[in-house]
Amino acid sequence: MSKLTGVHHLALTVTDVDRSVPWYERVLELKETGRREDPETGLRKVLLQAPGDAFSMVLLQHPETERGPFDERRTGLDHVAFTVPSFGELKQWEQRLAAYGVTYSPAKASRTLPGSAVVVFRDPDGIQLEVWADLDS
Repeated sequence: MSKLTGVHHLALTVTDVDRSVPWYERVLELKETGRREDPETGLRKVLLQAPGDAFSMVLLQHPETERGPFDERRTGLDHVAFTVPSFGELKQWEQRLAAYGVTYSPAKASRTLPGSAVVVFRDPDGIQLEVWADLDS
């Protein structure tokens, strides 16, 4: 059997793609590369691409998306973590998030993966996002 070689894309359900797409473009520097709206089902999908084709993300808006707050304690998605090559670049992410008015927790050593540091923040729907770096980088 062949082995998995990576993640093709990450799909997140959002309450409003028109609000979320500009946020992801601005804050994470993703670029919209495709959009599909199905009038029959009401489903709206937007494909976003990371610089250098590092990964793809799909934001989906279902016609009857529950408007309750995101809660990582429910079964399903807990959080999404992105990596940067160095601790210095992690600190640059703090500056970037602050510049865009995004609330975040400052870089701190990870209790999950010793030797790493993490910055934690949330998207407009409250989905937890993280940026990680190795401390020895």
